[in-house]
Amino acid sequence: MHEIEPYYRWRDDYVAAEDMRSPFYSTEYSEFNFDKQLYNYLLHPQWDSFGSNTLYLKILFVDYDHGYTIIELIGEWNDAINNDIMLMKRELFDLMVDEGVTKFILVGENVLNFHSSDDSYYEEWFQEVEDGWITGINFQDHVISEFKHNNIDYYINFGGELDDMAWRSLKPLQFFRKVEELMTKRLN
Repeated sequence: MHEIEPYYRWRDDYVAAEDMRSPFYSTEYSEFNFDKQLYNYLLHPQWDSFGSNTLYLKILFVDYDHGYTIIELIGEWNDAINNDIMLMKRELFDLMVDEGVTKFILVGENVLNFHSSDDSYYEEWFQEVEDGWITGINFQDHVISEFKHNNIDYYINFGGELDDMAWRSLKPLQFFRKVEELMTKRLN
């Protein structure tokens, strides 16, 4: 797992550590010191920690003018033991919503498992984005099944093209426009 880097081709467009409005502003990274791990596996040092010991993320892009963010995740999303959604909501999503972000694109290709608790933080987050939305892109089938089994798919949109999207060849605005078009069709 230490070789799985967060997507880096948009670094010319956005770096969370250089964004004064980002929760990760001024974060310094080492290319050689592996300071994060998931169980017995070391993670690439470019991943960001928000307080969970099983789930890590990287804010790949934020556009405050258009009110969206693209966040890549890695690890085990565990609400049952670690209450990961509470940590993400309080340490990240609340701050972003306060900055005008109402459209969240979560890339979950590297999310290995999901363990649910209750849906109260999802409901709260969903209500706070008002005219926005939350999408899950390229999550694994068994992870989506767990989200659906626990009715979290009411708050996070999965399915159709969202489950198999070739996004790495796109620029951030192109990726956002593609997801926005799908969400507009669903919501209308």
